[in-house]
Amino acid sequence: MRRLPPLAAIRAFEAAARQENFTKAADELGMTQAAVSYQVKSLEQAVGAPLFLRERGRVRLTEAGAQLALQVTAAFETLDEAFDRLRIDEEATLGVSTLTSLALRWLAPRLGGFQLARPALAVRLDVGDRLTDFARDDVDVAVRAGRGEWPGLHSRFLMRAPFAPMASPGFVAAHGPLDTPRAILASRLLSPDDVWWKRWAAEAGFGGMPPPPVPGVRYDSQPIEGSAAIAGQGIAMLNPVFWHDELRDGRLVQLGETLLGKLGYWVVCPEHKRNQPKVKAFRDWIIAEAEADPLAELIRVPPE
Repeated sequence: MRRLPPLAAIRAFEAAARQENFTKAADELGMTQAAVSYQVKSLEQAVGAPLFLRERGRVRLTEAGAQLALQVTAAFETLDEAFDRLRIDEEATLGVSTLTSLALRWLAPRLGGFQLARPALAVRLDVGDRLTDFARDDVDVAVRAGRGEWPGLHSRFLMRAPFAPMASPGFVAAHGPLDTPRAILASRLLSPDDVWWKRWAAEAGFGGMPPPPVPGVRYDSQPIEGSAAIAGQGIAMLNPVFWHDELRDGRLVQLGETLLGKLGYWVVCPEHKRNQPKVKAFRDWIIAEAEADPLAELIRVPPE
């Protein structure tokens, strides 16, 4: 257990010893001269020895004060260097948390552009579907799915989360025609118990999700599900934004309408970090990327 005098008294002594003047020390610390004198006296009482000789118009360190000043100043310099290193590390690294599907299918291919624009800033990407705890996790900014309302967090709308059934051309040729919601829902669905299938079925006019004709495989992530669809294993419910290249190249075919749910992706951070340069730079960059997306007219409409 450390038996240190109050830190305020040590700070006042260190400044007064360095300046050899209580008034200048007070100006440096934003205190009154009387407050500095009081703190020094309290430190002298704590150590049991005078640290300054009070002379007319100035103060001078005693031998004990001079010895103590050397060690205290060195200790403060060590602390200052430690906090400087911490500040440099904090400013040089950006911790980003994002959902697996968004990271793999949309963000990762674009992130190199942000690194080129900010070469001195290292980005650490934390990928997963667990909700980020900013108080516990080493994360500065996150992309979350929801309605944009999280107490204590600043949020900016990024894009909507559209969804539509997709399959490979080979699957459509072998199992078609798949030109109606009923035909689609009666076919081989990937992850048929996924909530997105239920929502799509409801929008298509089905009060409840009909039972799948054959047991389906449940995948843990949209990237795996999309890969299975490309391989001809069935129909996947996918985000057209994430699979734009595959749709354009003909590796996937969209079946039915693209639907917009009530949820969206939002860029969020703690309120006290909203104006940090590195957080603001990332937020402005990722929103600009969404505005430049081929489906921007669809996805940049905020949910009601």
